[in-house]
Amino acid sequence: MIMGLRDTGYEFDTAVADILDNSIAADAKNIDLRIDMDLRGNITLSLADDGCGMNRDDLLNAMTYGAKLRPNPASLGKYGLGLKTASTAFSRRLTVASRASARAKVLAATWDLDHVADSGKWEVLLSDDVDDEIVEHLEEVAENSSGTVVVWQKVDRLLKDYADAGGKPAQKALKQKEEQLRSHLARVFQRFLDPKDKRARTVSVRLNGTAVKAWNPFLPELSELVATEDVAVETPTGKDASFSVKAYILPRREEFPTAEMAREAEISTDNQGIYIYRENRLIKDADWLGMYQKEPHANLLRIEFSFDHRLDEVFHLDIKKSQIALNEELWTWLNEQFLTAPRRMANQRYREGQKKDISKAAQGAHDASNKTIKEREAAAGGAKVNVVNPNTGECLVQNSHGQFRIKLPVAAAAKPGEVYVATVDSIENGLLFEPTIIQGHRGVRINQSHPYYAKVYVPNLNRSVLVQGMDSLMWALAVAEWSAYHDETMEHFKDMRFELSKILSKLVEGLPDPELNENAA
Repeated sequence: MIMGLRDTGYEFDTAVADILDNSIAADAKNIDLRIDMDLRGNITLSLADDGCGMNRDDLLNAMTYGAKLRPNPASLGKYGLGLKTASTAFSRRLTVASRASARAKVLAATWDLDHVADSGKWEVLLSDDVDDEIVEHLEEVAENSSGTVVVWQKVDRLLKDYADAGGKPAQKALKQKEEQLRSHLARVFQRFLDPKDKRARTVSVRLNGTAVKAWNPFLPELSELVATEDVAVETPTGKDASFSVKAYILPRREEFPTAEMAREAEISTDNQGIYIYRENRLIKDADWLGMYQKEPHANLLRIEFSFDHRLDEVFHLDIKKSQIALNEELWTWLNEQFLTAPRRMANQRYREGQKKDISKAAQGAHDASNKTIKEREAAAGGAKVNVVNPNTGECLVQNSHGQFRIKLPVAAAAKPGEVYVATVDSIENGLLFEPTIIQGHRGVRINQSHPYYAKVYVPNLNRSVLVQGMDSLMWALAVAEWSAYHDETMEHFKDMRFELSKILSKLVEGLPDPELNENAA
């Protein structure tokens, strides 16, 4: 059984956070976490705190699988299993050393899975002869006070096997684990780590000598709070409780006061979604809970969902305190009512910003096309088009069917030479392109707001030959329209452009949104 409980599904970061929960529940003000590897590749994790500590009975209870519940139901520790299952998920030897007061002797209790296997006994080892390094760690963090140290030894499930167990590749892998853990703790315990957040008492956490800094996903001092609700709930036992939901829309990267602040905000697809907090501790990182797929247009939207211990049963909190299950009514309310407006606003802000980014990225991308078409225009042939009245857009088209007067968009060149292919922010009816006359030349305007431009053109703007090929096709379609034009076909060509634009919009739906540059959302 004790071996089977190693496989409860803990991730390393989640397991360490579970250990840290106990320190916070013990009213610790300072927590020091160390992860070391010796030359032979043996890894030791040691966490010391200056919390209330434990006497002999408390220590034995803490080391019991299914320990007695704490008197405070709001405690971050909940099921009496986390300390043991989280620790043995990665190590074969768990030691907890503690003292309930400054004058009390340090007492240690150990679960050694090898001892359990060899002896065939469900036996925790109790001793007052505590390892000097453990005592030293306790003294450094809880000098002249109560405190506790949790130690993992015989760590066998954290890293893969390396030919040189203590070599540089293994050390590098452990360093990566350390940085991932730092990021995880910064998120999970943000409200405790941030002295400015008054919802939770302040706790100092150090990892390998460096303070863990809080990471607030919502940046309330910069973001826009676009929706908030406090929802009353009746528990299965008939008690009143409530939870709160808030929707924040973050600034776009270029709107942050500094580039450093923009980087720290970590705007990405991974970080959009609902953040769920229980008793001020993050238990579920950014996720849409099956409501939507993560797509770039929602990158600026983050939802804060907070509840306390009274709703544990309602939300079916799991043993690792890392998952909850919303009932159908609440899930539907979030999806169809609360999130509708914030998602629309976030999408609009993203699209507005995307237009600017695309316009910036497209600058100069069509210069080669204009040059190429200029050189080959005469050879390409096609109808002649002359402007009759630039104010009304009246033009004279001469082709093999005769001469026809039509109205066309007539524009000046945005810059020298841009008279054959030009991009614009939008075109009426959402068309991808339209024939136009640019400074007396036969040209085509391409709609940067059309999904085809965003998803096909933009990712290839640095591939000149490909852009020239697509531009040539657009220009040829415009000229061909004039060459085949007569009074009876005018509306058909308009319909064709509309249908073509609509079909291409559907065809590129599954393509990824463009990754423009470091300033794009």
